[in-house]
Amino acid sequence: MKLNCDLGESYGAWKMGQDDQVMPLIDMANVACGFHAGDPSVIQKTVALAAKHGVDIGAHPSYHDLAGFGRRSISHSPEEIHALILYQLGALEGLCRAEGLRLSYVKPHGALNNDMMRDMSTLEAVMAAVKSYRNDLPLMLPVTVKHEQHRKLADYVGLPILLEAFADRAYDDEGQLVSRRLPGAVHQSPDKIVEQALSFATRGGVNSSSGNWLTLPADSLCVHGDNEAALSAIRAIRQALQSSQS
Repeated sequence: MKLNCDLGESYGAWKMGQDDQVMPLIDMANVACGFHAGDPSVIQKTVALAAKHGVDIGAHPSYHDLAGFGRRSISHSPEEIHALILYQLGALEGLCRAEGLRLSYVKPHGALNNDMMRDMSTLEAVMAAVKSYRNDLPLMLPVTVKHEQHRKLADYVGLPILLEAFADRAYDDEGQLVSRRLPGAVHQSPDKIVEQALSFATRGGVNSSSGNWLTLPADSLCVHGDNEAALSAIRAIRQALQSSQS
């Protein structure tokens, strides 16, 4: 089970996250492409840091929404979504090439990610854009109870996908993340976070917030590392996963 984390989200004088401490602990870095966070200098430094630690680089494209950190939905036609995805992938790929690297996957950010999981036409537009950029480039999707449907669509498009789960978020009975507006949506206990990570890694699913079992096969776990408690949780997850494999 590989660990992924959203990185490269600083912007100018504004610092976000602890990328230098997180990078050695993860396998996959979701790098902001400048539309919700990140600037050329930040992206370049993040890519170089990933290269130093042998971490796979994934593009983390979003709607063009710096002020809202990419968390606000913006109405776009499929053609516009296609263009904004290609624009961001090209920018990040250029900086990767300077380090002798290439993109390993694409993971949409924020509202774009939420919208594509609610609306099939948006998902199809994102898939088509990624495939047109490089047909062997995987698209990372949140795993839900509809994962088989999503796999069939990806097969139809001819695009590989990766399914992602969250160690620190509660799930509802549909396999969707519980809204952050609701109590208990984000796990605070390190023990609970590690328990959920191991459940995904060893059992292929997790219990919903109401106690129902959800079969959610995931290829990667998303972790967050923007504070000391989160860093401690990542270290504990890494240690627990390694112990479970020995």
